[in-house]
Amino acid sequence: MKLGIVGLPNVGKSTLFNAITNAGAESANYPFCTIEPNVGMVTVPDSRLDYLAEMYNPKKYTPAVIEFVDIAGLVKGASQGAGLGNKFLSNIRMTDAIVHVVRCFDDENIMHVVEDASKAVPVDPAGDIECINLELILADCEMIERRIDRTKKAAKGGDKKFVREAAVLEGLLEHLNQGKSARVYECEPDELAIIKESDLLSLKPIIYAANMDEDGVTHPEDNKYFNIVKEIAAAEGSQVLPICAKTEQEIAELDKEEQQMFLEELGLEQSGLDRLIQCSYTLLGLISFLTAGSDEVRAWTITRGTKAPQAAGKIHSDFERGFIRAEVIAFDDLQTLGSMSAAKEKGRIRSEGKEYVMKDGDIVNFLFNV
Repeated sequence: MKLGIVGLPNVGKSTLFNAITNAGAESANYPFCTIEPNVGMVTVPDSRLDYLAEMYNPKKYTPAVIEFVDIAGLVKGASQGAGLGNKFLSNIRMTDAIVHVVRCFDDENIMHVVEDASKAVPVDPAGDIECINLELILADCEMIERRIDRTKKAAKGGDKKFVREAAVLEGLLEHLNQGKSARVYECEPDELAIIKESDLLSLKPIIYAANMDEDGVTHPEDNKYFNIVKEIAAAEGSQVLPICAKTEQEIAELDKEEQQMFLEELGLEQSGLDRLIQCSYTLLGLISFLTAGSDEVRAWTITRGTKAPQAAGKIHSDFERGFIRAEVIAFDDLQTLGSMSAAKEKGRIRSEGKEYVMKDGDIVNFLFNV
């Protein structure tokens, strides 16, 4: 999974990236500090995998990972090449979802930039979100217009498939021209399938990371800016995450025990990274299944609703091609019983076939024959 961290200049993108990846990306109070995207890999914390590691003492421990990309700050006009616009947009296209960092605090010492990099403007979360969304929409309009032209030429041969495709795309284009993102376009499943053939920027799922000061993040509902972002996210079915990038960077510099103490002092149950990962999995409809043995314990990320053969294919294509059955036990059952041998005695290890839909936390052994 690859998440792109985006936002206007100086909203805290690189500070947040540094905190969650410890990659040391440059962070400074001037526009376009980030030019080339910084990339960091983060392991997904999973106490279930830790439990299995203690049980098997494996040679290899492999958690799921998320790739974060810190993308250059965008300004108004990016879709026409303003600032580092073209590079910004191409980098977003490579991601599965967008983490849009929105400034939700006032600080006269930090410039807030929207269009003119030499001119600071008042903090305005709704305006900031609209600015970036509009640039993504404008870029999508150009792409859809080109696709409509190609489709209409193909439709001249009388193929109803292309006639239908052109009609769907024209409906979407009308929606985009109203300044509305593709992700809020209401359509039938078959129409969405046509739309998804274009890698649209404004169709990508979004997590709005409301970057607040230390006081605000502990009581986000009291922050007027956060409530604005929350309302926008709710209207389009996106996720919103209250976070303090500066605090997260301070947490990242501590060892695990000190981190927990610091979080407790702030009245927070989890770090921003843990909450961001949870938001990402929820937003993209992802779950994890586990494999365990003396050689390796490993977490595998799949889409919710995936059936057993396709899950097996995540490990190796031969597993899916020659799938026979899956031996499955829920993690909670294993933890309650304490061992695989006890689970077998109690009949808690199930044999599942090709139609079995995987569940989060399943511990699986796939049987196959090629």
